Amino acid sequence: MRVRLRRPSLTPRARLVSVLTTTALVGGSLAGLVHLSSGTVSGAPASQESKGADRPPGQAAAPARETKPLRTPDVAVAQIVAHPDDDLYFMNPDTAQSIRSGAALTSIYMTSGESDGVNARPRAPHRPAPDKAAFAEARQNGIRAAYAEMATGNRTSPWDRVVIPTAGGARAELDVLRAKPQISLVWLQMREAGSINGNRPHSLNGLWNGRVESLESQRAAGTPVDTDFSYTREQVIDTLAGLLTRFRPTFVRMQDPTPGRNAKTGTYTDHQDHLYGARFAQAALARYATTTGRPHFGVQNYLGYPTGTLPRTLDPESAGAKLSTLKTYAWIDEVNDCADPAGCGDLKVAGRPGGWGWTETIRYARGTSTSWVQRDTDGGLHAFSVLDGRLAVWKKPAGGAGDWQGPVLLQGDGLDSGVTSVRLPDGRIAVFGTRTTLGSAQAYGREVVTTEQSAPGGAFGPWRSLGTPEKNDARGTSDISAPAVAVDGTGRATVLLRDSRHRPAAREQGPDGGWGPWRTLGGDGLHGDPVATTDGAGRIHAFAGTTKTVLTWSQQRPGAPLSGPLRTGLPATTLAMSASPVPDGQGIRLWFRKPASGDLRTADLSGGALASPVTELAGGVAGFGPVGGGQSLLAVRSRTGVLATAPAASAGTRPIWTLEKFLFSGAPGGVVDGVAAMGLDGKLHWTPAVR
Repeated sequence: MRVRLRRPSLTPRARLVSVLTTTALVGGSLAGLVHLSSGTVSGAPASQESKGADRPPGQAAAPARETKPLRTPDVAVAQIVAHPDDDLYFMNPDTAQSIRSGAALTSIYMTSGESDGVNARPRAPHRPAPDKAAFAEARQNGIRAAYAEMATGNRTSPWDRVVIPTAGGARAELDVLRAKPQISLVWLQMREAGSINGNRPHSLNGLWNGRVESLESQRAAGTPVDTDFSYTREQVIDTLAGLLTRFRPTFVRMQDPTPGRNAKTGTYTDHQDHLYGARFAQAALARYATTTGRPHFGVQNYLGYPTGTLPRTLDPESAGAKLSTLKTYAWIDEVNDCADPAGCGDLKVAGRPGGWGWTETIRYARGTSTSWVQRDTDGGLHAFSVLDGRLAVWKKPAGGAGDWQGPVLLQGDGLDSGVTSVRLPDGRIAVFGTRTTLGSAQAYGREVVTTEQSAPGGAFGPWRSLGTPEKNDARGTSDISAPAVAVDGTGRATVLLRDSRHRPAAREQGPDGGWGPWRTLGGDGLHGDPVATTDGAGRIHAFAGTTKTVLTWSQQRPGAPLSGPLRTGLPATTLAMSASPVPDGQGIRLWFRKPASGDLRTADLSGGALASPVTELAGGVAGFGPVGGGQSLLAVRSRTGVLATAPAASAGTRPIWTLEKFLFSGAPGGVVDGVAAMGLDGKLHWTPAVR
């Protein structure tokens, strides 16, 4: 019988006692994990005995269930977030799509999100006494309910909760969904900052920057972890790297380590836990990348709080499903079906479960370039992505014969996801991206880098740094976009990006092949990654979105510097765009999406002005992100997350879409022959234009 829990009756949660741990808990690799003495695991699901009252003294623990996490063979996804609900607000619907795919998914929560310990709706007439352990438990219950509902349709589907040792020398809680054991949650239970921007040294921020030597735990009331602990900076990195070693992901989702600062106040635009939690994740991934015997892995960063102020990316159906999951987490109905006095969800967000527009949108912090497939002078193809923090290169022989070969990983680590490429006039290919320097906290930074072939079809040379327009990390948290690159009719390249103050910055190649200094162009209010291409007359055109329109910069003639901005007159976009020369013309064709719908739009521009009306493609598959593909084939992310392709149709003609069977990362890239996409399995997938 479901009983409504009366809020005034909530009592502080008693901690579990007499919980023993084992190193042989639930299978999987224990490489890199600390050895702890073995014993019996207390791992009853949330609705069973381990979540009830304390046992009388001397009473033996009930036998523990052990549902082993199931790692699916091809795809295994890990999500690393700062707080319980960051995944639901900022990574969904990607999270739900992974769950529906049946692939292994492990979500790792770094802090307990204990806040002030009061689990109550805003302005509730009856507020329970502060109890941080109980509120942390309630948030865990909300997450378990949301994941169970996404996976099984039943929010009360039971979990097995066990203790695992960490490589940082402490213990963490591992929850496995009994009905779908490929779904698991890991609770590190570190203390949260308790403030978006406040001066809180005992936080991930303070630990990363050396203001405190260690960060204490905040255990949830019902956790089987029975001992308090603390972590140093290195131990946090070790712990995350050890979990990556255990779960062996082929794809990792994480938050944005460089969200920027408010230009007026100097405060972070995102929660400090989000920012520094992501930097710890970066450091752990760099350490994990040095290990052997693991699969290749890709990484995707997700924008946090700032995405709520930008045009909505999700269609109503997707936004509704995302909101429904958040309502489950927020415990809207307050029915105590988890049988826990701590509560079954996070009532702090129950008054506004959609957040500040967050359930209506999702946005990648980088990785939206569609220009990562290039043709050789002999007709062969090259594709480029980032695996293990290094540039991965694939080749396909000319003439359509033969499979893709690769990947070959180039030397040089620290590369961020979201590379772009161009073909130089002599037939060589150059690749551009950004690279993060970790080192000490003070050495953190991001710079633009490039590598190019030594000869057409030849090997790629060493990485060359083009620096950054940012003065330092402290001023703007190294918040630069991924670069856009184009080569004009004289053979000179221009690199364009958005800086931390949301202005365009460019660096242009000189006649001698050297690079001039970074210079700030006109225009501001930019968001997302810019795009660039070259028209039939050899002039470079660049585009970037604001919250209301699209701005453009262009060359008056080949060899001239970029000038602008000009207002295109285009409506608001979702900021993810792609650009290419108009077939058999002198203008540029821009592809983008209509906000809050997922519908595709296109427009031709000439001289910075509209040369055609904005055209909407009738019918569609919704989704979000840029439009990829070549002149013969369109490619997009569909509402279900799989690749959707359609033969390029004339204006006003309904595209005939084909849905592929795999989830992919970043954006599709293509040429006339077909479309490439990076699967969550870390492999290149190719869809030919003619099948």
